Amino acid sequence: MNLPSRARNGLNGVARELLRQPTVEKPRRQWVDDVVAWCHQHDIDLATRINSKTLRFDAALLAQINDVLESARLAPLGRSLSGLSSSAQAQEGVEEDKSTRESPRARRVLVSFPPQPTTGLVNEPRTIRDVDVLGLKLSAFSALIQVENLDSFYEFSPELPALSGYANPLVVYRGDSHYGGGFVLLADAWHKTRRTHIYAGDFDVKGVTLALDSNATHLLLPNIEWLTQNATPLHVPAEQFPYQRRLRKHLAALPSAHPLREYLTLMLEKQRGLRQQWFGGDVVCVGLG
Repeated sequence: MNLPSRARNGLNGVARELLRQPTVEKPRRQWVDDVVAWCHQHDIDLATRINSKTLRFDAALLAQINDVLESARLAPLGRSLSGLSSSAQAQEGVEEDKSTRESPRARRVLVSFPPQPTTGLVNEPRTIRDVDVLGLKLSAFSALIQVENLDSFYEFSPELPALSGYANPLVVYRGDSHYGGGFVLLADAWHKTRRTHIYAGDFDVKGVTLALDSNATHLLLPNIEWLTQNATPLHVPAEQFPYQRRLRKHLAALPSAHPLREYLTLMLEKQRGLRQQWFGGDVVCVGLG
């Protein structure tokens, strides 16, 4: 029987308390009963420390528990497995805690780079790589381009007139249940650089809200004339209506001559939208704030 994670967490708390006092009494809650069951299984005699209501901990008891953990090649008390990857947990012992481990994709993002020919692989217009956020040298990139939809990401090329001012943009998939956590880390780090962050996604409430949540500075959209002609109420999902209030506040706060006003008016007042895959005409960068 492994030491349950809640029992380990409770014992770690007790260990900290024992630094200030010789004994610590804990009521017989679930994690304490887990400790009791584990001690009984490993022949640790609780003797006079236990009664029907409480368990008394002292340094000698924790030392016995650590001895058993060590002999079983399990992480000692005070060493949390929470947030560690499986490989990092393996360095602590044979125990694995999948419920609290770091996801294998927690720091991963999908990035689109210029073509990088590889022997045995057909050349493609762009090279897509799964990379660790911590391995990206952000100073090497002139702008971050966040692409909302995965199919659009695979097809996206930054070779657009609207992006000609950015010599080496970092093109990244926004993420989903697999890559969303990694992108959050990247967006936070990028925000600290105070450089341009362009959101390329759907022209709808969700798209603009995601851009704001990511601290994007610009939206990549068709020009307003083309969009006015082609945006449609068929691309305005009903489930997004409750989120319009936030964008209405954003619209009200914009200066009267701000170019985003026309876009948000088309979206909110005329109830028009358009998914990224239907974009056409010339695209432009529109400031968000």
